[in-house]
Amino acid sequence: MNGTPLAGTALGAFVGVGSTLLADRARRRRELTDRTRQERRQIHVTVLTKYRLAYEAMHAAAVTGRDQAAARETAVREAFRSSGCDEARETALICAPQEMSDLLEAVYATLRDLQDGFAAGDPPLDSPQLQERRLKHAEAIWAARAAMRRDLERGS
Repeated sequence: MNGTPLAGTALGAFVGVGSTLLADRARRRRELTDRTRQERRQIHVTVLTKYRLAYEAMHAAAVTGRDQAAARETAVREAFRSSGCDEARETALICAPQEMSDLLEAVYATLRDLQDGFAAGDPPLDSPQLQERRLKHAEAIWAARAAMRRDLERGS
């Protein structure tokens, strides 16, 4: 009896199983990369959205309490606390690479600086000094967005 057909069948089965395993491994890796990218995107969007909500709520509280120092300070600080930006920040800092964490901390620092200004009423809401603080915050946001885009393009 000739063993050639049996050897050919075994080799074919080995090649078929091997290629299937390799294809499955590549598919799982691609799915993991896609899932990781989606999770990162969600974290990025959440933290920037929460930062924006904090800013908007603090500004509204400062405008509403413009003439009442104690009430304004309380309202601004409560607006910041209830915005959810601290929780989103912590999630992002845990999951983000160091470069991203540094940029998110820079945005957070500008947000806290705005909080202090809104709470104190100094500088006044219509002053160039406040506009300068807003510009620093906007620049920090844009730098973080650019880093987030690079992070998402790079994948995991």
